Amino acid sequence: MLVVSNSSPLIHLGKIGLLDLLAERFDQVLVPKAVWQEAVEEGGDEPDAKAIATASWIKVQEVPFSPLLTTLSALLDKGEAEAIVLAMEVRADLILLDESDARRIAELYGLRKTGLLGVLIEAKREGRIQSLKVYLDQLCTTGFHLSEQIYNEALEAVNEK
Repeated sequence: MLVVSNSSPLIHLGKIGLLDLLAERFDQVLVPKAVWQEAVEEGGDEPDAKAIATASWIKVQEVPFSPLLTTLSALLDKGEAEAIVLAMEVRADLILLDESDARRIAELYGLRKTGLLGVLIEAKREGRIQSLKVYLDQLCTTGFHLSEQIYNEALEAVNEK
């Protein structure tokens, strides 16, 4: 399965110590340079940035300049725009995105998408994590925005509510 990721799922999985959930599910995750810069270079000495930098299964791939990239860059942040264009270029099976505008645009282009919560819900359903609630509570302390409604819906999806 060919997967492209934006920075948010990588950063926040790293912050809660679950980055390896992606390695368990995917052989390789492609990221564009802008995502690498945000997740690793701007992350500096943070443990999540170090975990991402040392993950041999995360590969940086150049995104060629295109009119679509220019258009998307006017609507989204650089990492999201590059991730969507890269996913289209490589015909990715899945793109990992959390931001709602980026998810809507990915959908417009026919990209199959999930986000951090989707990864965690699947991990819970597969028995790779014991409690979704524990990790959702941790996410709330990392700067990940999670509405009460989405929090509750995620817990209901795995019968933890």
